[in-house]
Amino acid sequence: MGNILNPGPENSFTRIVKHKDTDIFVDKTDFIEIMISKIDAERRFFAITRPRRFGKTITAHMLSAFFSKGFEGYNIFDGLKISYNSNFRQYLNQYNVLYIDMNTIDGLFDGYITKSQKVEGVNDLSDFLEYSVISELKLKPEFAKCLADHKIENTGLMESLIKIKNDLGTKFIFIMDEWDLIYREYRDNELLQKKFIKLLKNLFKSDGGQDCFHLGYLTGILPIKKYNSQSALNGFKEYNMLSPEPFEKYFGFTEEEVNQIVKSPGCSLSYQELKDWYEGYRLNGTDIFNPNSVVSAIADGKCKGFWSGTSSNEEVVRLINLNFKGIKSDIIKLLDGLKLPFRSDGFQNDMTSISNKNDVYCLLVCLGYLGCTTTDNSKKLAYVPNHEIRQFLLSLVSGQKWSQRMDAIKRSATLLSAITKKQDSKTVAMIIEEIHNSSAVSLLNYNTEESLTYCVMTGLQWATLDDYSSHREDQAGKGRTDLVYEPDNPEAPLIIIEFKYGRSAETALKQIKSREYYKRYRRQYRNIILVGINYNKSTKEHQCVIEKL
Repeated sequence: MGNILNPGPENSFTRIVKHKDTDIFVDKTDFIEIMISKIDAERRFFAITRPRRFGKTITAHMLSAFFSKGFEGYNIFDGLKISYNSNFRQYLNQYNVLYIDMNTIDGLFDGYITKSQKVEGVNDLSDFLEYSVISELKLKPEFAKCLADHKIENTGLMESLIKIKNDLGTKFIFIMDEWDLIYREYRDNELLQKKFIKLLKNLFKSDGGQDCFHLGYLTGILPIKKYNSQSALNGFKEYNMLSPEPFEKYFGFTEEEVNQIVKSPGCSLSYQELKDWYEGYRLNGTDIFNPNSVVSAIADGKCKGFWSGTSSNEEVVRLINLNFKGIKSDIIKLLDGLKLPFRSDGFQNDMTSISNKNDVYCLLVCLGYLGCTTTDNSKKLAYVPNHEIRQFLLSLVSGQKWSQRMDAIKRSATLLSAITKKQDSKTVAMIIEEIHNSSAVSLLNYNTEESLTYCVMTGLQWATLDDYSSHREDQAGKGRTDLVYEPDNPEAPLIIIEFKYGRSAETALKQIKSREYYKRYRRQYRNIILVGINYNKSTKEHQCVIEKL
């Protein structure tokens, strides 16, 4: 009918289904089966929150397209996973759906407040939300008559739904996308926040409007706000980045899904490249890729950072600069690969009630800037999930004046200088050994070439941030070189690094020459530095040989 009541037939989900044979499409319609099983159940209200660009809106649009009468007759789900459920047509497009996109409501409200003529009773965004839904309900003749009979005016959403349910027997499926917009964009307006949460609380409490809904589904970035350590919406079951099970695989791409994606003809990127850049969100044992970044990288044919350009960037800087119990130095440790413990039980699920380092970690996990894993003894550990987020955080932190005082950053500059300016192999070996013996390197992976690669990349990450791009397993000459640092300025030195384990640094250097790894770069770069690195398990020594072509 409109944008809120039974929207259709176009949305982001239907558009990707339409182009599923030519564009990237991952079928997650089996999630609908779970929602079908909750129709009219006692526990039928869900709040699923994830970072931005993790597929929240597409999933909400998928549910709307499946349940809403506004999509009737469009056969969107034919051939998809849900169509193999023998009962799926019993539920397909059989419900009145209220779909509320809080971003759209907020945008319309911006236009409303500039008008000279205001609607009676509509004074803020919460009032405007009620008014917008009621206005659409009145577009349907039988609803309009019911509301007119009961003299429902511009606000009073709960009363409107109760009257429609009692008089006509009509119930709704309620879907709200970006439910937490008020807590993010109006973070200092506590009166508006409390008014909004009261509206939702009344709609879904047992002695309020709860009986008006077959199903309730909220999605956003932040978990539901807590007051006095209790959720403001007790009727909703929450699934967030701090506690995602059992819906881990439905938001983001799994390893299996990305393995299938890279096999498609239009993908020129390897699974390992996508994994290094965009995976790392380990949710209850399931590894998740950022789906938007994967799709964007494949479209561009290149892995790079797509995680930027929002107001939450400023929020990260603000949180770090609060420096609760040395969080600045902790961020450096996280960027060096450490996992740090934190508690989530005191987090109020908003962006303003931040009182300690634990709250900072919780918020950064919810926003997607940190990953979170749980140990066997239920301790939570925060970590930087992947190369995309690491590069983004490196860029943010390096812009802060205090960052230049950190030991890790000074060490990085020393390492780059030892390679490119001094060809000081002893200093390079010493720094790599220091990193290799730190807690950032797991003992389980200590004796591998992979761990040596990690040590060098960790050591160089700060000094190469603005002027170099790194490539692993780059095709060069008669094979693949382990690691290449390619400068943005062709006058700067290009660095080719080969690793060995249990052999010798000279052997590594010899391999670079014999397989001519440098050959593809000779025309573009006049200054090329070859580096061979070896770890001797018997002597525990790190060896390095450097040669300038």
